[in-house]
Amino acid sequence: MTELALQPDPEIRVRNYRIGCIGAGMIMAECHLAAYREAGFPVCAIASRTRANAEKVAQRWSIDKVHDTPQALIDDPQVQILDIAYPPDQQPALIRAALRAPHIKAILVQKPLALTLEEARQLRDEAIAVGKPISVNQNMRYDQSIRSLSQLLHAGVLGEPIFAQIDMHAIPHWQGFLSTYDRLTLANMSVHHLDALRFLFGEPLDVTSVTRRDPRTEFEHQDGIVATTLRFPSGLLALSLEDVWSGPRDDDYQDDQHIHWRVEGTQGVAQGSIGWPMGAASTLRYASRTHTGGKWVTPSWRTMWFPHAFIGVMEQLQFAVHSNTEPVLNVADTVRTMALVEAAYESIDARRTVHFADFVD
Repeated sequence: MTELALQPDPEIRVRNYRIGCIGAGMIMAECHLAAYREAGFPVCAIASRTRANAEKVAQRWSIDKVHDTPQALIDDPQVQILDIAYPPDQQPALIRAALRAPHIKAILVQKPLALTLEEARQLRDEAIAVGKPISVNQNMRYDQSIRSLSQLLHAGVLGEPIFAQIDMHAIPHWQGFLSTYDRLTLANMSVHHLDALRFLFGEPLDVTSVTRRDPRTEFEHQDGIVATTLRFPSGLLALSLEDVWSGPRDDDYQDDQHIHWRVEGTQGVAQGSIGWPMGAASTLRYASRTHTGGKWVTPSWRTMWFPHAFIGVMEQLQFAVHSNTEPVLNVADTVRTMALVEAAYESIDARRTVHFADFVD
């Protein structure tokens, strides 16, 4: 038996560059800043739409400087890496302002990069033109179980992948601003899973998505519960299910929310769970003809998707600046994930399978 030595969390190679944070909501306060504190990344300033919110978060995380506006933070010459956690309709203007600021060396933004694929492509091209790296917070790639699964696949432990599935039955916390957009689950939840499948298996050939409204979500929306099938050049089939209803949730109803995943190959099977929304560590178990003698192996770790995956996201951007290389989470790759989301919406609207290549420029 040759059990593989997995690395569920990346090494921190660089922690030199000062971070300025725009946004003071849950994702910044509970995830980004918690991760940066643990990793030792220096945060020098914060701003938000409401100064009082920024001050509260700054006090919690010992951030010395609070700016009145996001633009004032962008203008701060102490800021070297800009970290944006802001509504996506307002994010492009902040990105463009940061691209013009000579002291800002790199930018980290949230999914989606922009509300439309066209504008995401424009931002990609503008960043490339000025030579400034943009990374998008594709943090599920740094979930410990997904990262370990990638290592199993690259080592051939499972053989040729035949079937894969990400199966979510959980209730997201939809931010209030999403009620003003015409897209919901695919753009804001499925994107995690579709990006993870691209990360693990490459570009699909075909995309088929179906959806229905979520009875719990009160504001108008098209894509509530979503199921997407991807077909890859190798013949691999992959399913991504986002059941945001997941059953009743009364006070006396026992909660069973979860995200599970499974990959079957010619030589083995891997399966696991994502620790969100229960606040537990993600899990992995695998069995392989060639590496475990058909026996199940269950690695473990102490870290979690939230907040520890955010360490890897920032670290790869810090390292890209330090080494003058392209980030692992580069903007061109992000645009291809956005193209996959766009293909899924087209499949829903047209009620048919679509070719992914038709959405890639």
